[in-house]
Formats: sequence, structure tokens, C-alpha cells
Amino acid sequence: MWQFEHNAKALGYKIIAGVDEAGRGPLAGPVVSAAVILPQDFICEGINDSKKLSEKKRDALFPRIMENALAVSTGIASHHEIDSINILRASLLSMKRAVENLSSLPGSPAPDLLLIDGKFTLDMDIHQSAIVQGDSKSISIAAASIIAKVTRDTIMKELHEIYPAYDFIRHKGYPTQAHKQAILKHGPCPVHRLTFRGVKEVLHAR
Repeated sequence: MWQFEHNAKALGYKIIAGVDEAGRGPLAGPVVSAAVILPQDFICEGINDSKKLSEKKRDALFPRIMENALAVSTGIASHHEIDSINILRASLLSMKRAVENLSSLPGSPAPDLLLIDGKFTLDMDIHQSAIVQGDSKSISIAAASIIAKVTRDTIMKELHEIYPAYDFIRHKGYPTQAHKQAILKHGPCPVHRLTFRGVKEVLHAR
């Protein structure tokens, strides 16, 4: 999991940030990204792509990453922005915000290289490398995926308290059968993504 970081160090990069997002697939809520800079001596068993980990495991790893990382920041694109500019652009926007937010942290080192999960780089004047399935190949990206996922899940649990009829606490906004049935029964709520299949058809039918 350190291969990409070690290769980057060999090329002369000093401060490497892993960047990943969570929440492209759900029908509700924001997309959340994280940027994480790990120390070279960081050792933490079990870090992997957040999608391959149980919620319990992610919740256990979250504080260990937060406590030991040189810097951690998050960026969010709202459901309104997702509907306005599409989910891909909103995901990239949330990633950009996560990286920009690193600079607002007291004492945070400025990254000279971004390792980004996926096929796309960001509109930023920083050296970048896009890595397909990077969250299972780079420890920095994997750590960012865990921070992004746990942060987004926390947001969805809070939204559950406001809109309990949709049971966000269980599915976090993903298109489960129960979630789709709730949308059919109650209609979309104010945090649903109105341009997504499974929501827009219900909205137009009302």
C-alpha cells in the first residue's frame, strides 16, 4: 500500500496527499471528499478501500488516522450542487475543496503531490496522479476514503433525525429497495438528489 508514496518520494516529492470521495451513488445527501497526508512512519493494520471494510472497522480506523496523520481535511458538495453540475463534477469539486481546506489548518504542510482515486485530476496547480482503484493501492488514498466515508455516514445519521421516514441511518441514502419504497410512499425530501433515477420519476409523477 506504500508503493505509490515510495515511488513519489524517489522522484523528489516530499509532501504527498491522498484524496478520495464517498457518496457518488446515493439518492440523497452530499458527496464528501477527504485529503490525508500521512507521516512516513505511519503503521496501521487494516487500512484499505473503505468499501471493503465493515462500518465497525471504519469507525475504529477513523480516530487512528485523525490522531496520527500530519493533516486531514474534508470537502463537501451539496445535493443542490450535484443536481446543478452533475455528480462527476460535484465529486471533483468536493475533492478540490478538501485539498484547499488543508491550507486552512494551522501548521498543515502544503502538499506537492496529490494521489487521487479514479481517472480524473483536479483543476489545481499542484502535481497530481490519478490512480484507478487507488483506494486499494495507496495507503494515503485508502486513509482518505475512510475519512470521507465515515464523515458522510455521520452526516446521513444526522439527516435521519430530521427525516426519519427515509431511514437514512440504515442505508445512508443508497438506493436500497427500502429506500426506494420510502421515496414512492412519501415523495422526495429536501435532501434528495432530484436528477437521480429513482427520485426524478417520483417527483415528476406527483
